[in-house]
Amino acid sequence: MFLFLLITLVVVVGAVTLAVVGGGDGGQLSEAPPDRLDDPLPADRPLDRDDVEALRLPMTLRGYRMSDVDDVLGRLGAELAERDARIAELEEALAGARTPAGFGDGKPAEGPAQYPPDYSPDRPADYPADFDGSGA
Repeated sequence: MFLFLLITLVVVVGAVTLAVVGGGDGGQLSEAPPDRLDDPLPADRPLDRDDVEALRLPMTLRGYRMSDVDDVLGRLGAELAERDARIAELEEALAGARTPAGFGDGKPAEGPAQYPPDYSPDRPADYPADFDGSGA
């Protein structure tokens, strides 16, 4: 009985081994693609929310591959710094555009306000000079 169980065990282990390796058809195990980040982040344009949501980092035994995470975080950090600099530049330009001439230092200008020669508070600037505002 012991000999029968031993032979059965050898046959079962051999059959499982052949099935895993590929059996008698000459096939082998297919090569598994490496678990690497294929850099799905677009290099030709700034990132947007959809790019970040679609990003999937490859897993390793102890979590995520640190070099891939560092690359993605470095790219996101650079893009955020670039956007912050552009926002600051635009806000500075907007603040400069809103400051009237003579008020650049934050102090009111001396003397009366300077208006164009044909200015009249009763007549909007885009109406002809002979407009009287009477509506007739």
